[in-house]
Amino acid sequence: MIRFVLRRIGLGLLVMLLVTMVVFAIFYIGPGGAAVARRLAGRAAPLSTVNLIRDHLGLNKPLWTQYWYFLWGHGAQHGLLLGNLGTDYYNGVSVNSEIMQELPISLSLIAGAAVLWLLMGTLSGVISAVRPRSLADRGFTFLALFFYSIPTFVLGLLLLLVFFYILTVHGVQLFPASGYASLTQNPVQWFRHLLLPWFTLAAVSAAAYTRLTRGSMLDVLSEDYIRTARSKGITERRVIFRHALRSATSPLISQFGIDLGGAIGSIIVVEYIFGLPGLGYNAVSAISTQDLPLIMGITIVGSAAVVLANMVADILYAVVDPRVRLH
Repeated sequence: MIRFVLRRIGLGLLVMLLVTMVVFAIFYIGPGGAAVARRLAGRAAPLSTVNLIRDHLGLNKPLWTQYWYFLWGHGAQHGLLLGNLGTDYYNGVSVNSEIMQELPISLSLIAGAAVLWLLMGTLSGVISAVRPRSLADRGFTFLALFFYSIPTFVLGLLLLLVFFYILTVHGVQLFPASGYASLTQNPVQWFRHLLLPWFTLAAVSAAAYTRLTRGSMLDVLSEDYIRTARSKGITERRVIFRHALRSATSPLISQFGIDLGGAIGSIIVVEYIFGLPGLGYNAVSAISTQDLPLIMGITIVGSAAVVLANMVADILYAVVDPRVRLH
């Protein structure tokens, strides 16, 4: 098991190294040191600032030296491997401080949506498998196909139309239109601001989990050990949740790692629709203002989150199914 974990960690570190190379190539290779410094500083920055950035980052050095500075820093400036994502010259602050302000919002959105899509998808899939071809099974199948077919931005706009605009017109204000409230300051407002974004982000993934759980549960329920457990007089609830569902979770864990990484890309749309000032919302703003240091920082943090989510999913998958450790 330890060797398996070390291999997965090594693979994750290799992927992150390749990500840093791609990011460096996109933003640094091509236009030359002065042009890169101008892009990093912004169009309105004075020439003195551009020259300062070029000297500070070593942009007049060879490319391999620039990449070394990008990773380890140059002079008093620490590099990427030491936890410094650089300076946002457009706003005059460090990229680290900006991301640390935005990260709790995005984490709240992803964590809440992940719990929601796991609960909705798993429970509906179990009910569909236990009662195949029933009204509940057909209803969950229809809902799964519906939500899986509808784009995220359309679902978000529909939820805003129904649960904000129409209710507000009729004098009922259950959900705010935009904004964010901190969990530590006001838990109730935090929940109200995030409930609709949670459902928007979770609905599509929950639909996939419904179908995946149903198919996996149907396969497990036909196994001999399930019939043996029932013949011994074990209650149906225990057979389903203690034996069948436990054996059917292996594909769910693998899918969860993929969906968790995909959710990091989906938050850009959801945060922008609901006005949540998280990483996704500020990534759109940074692109519109060509704030390159912030774009690079968000890209690297998002890539690290995707790699970490898949590493954790692989390790959990190996815990559930020991055969995975042999590969």
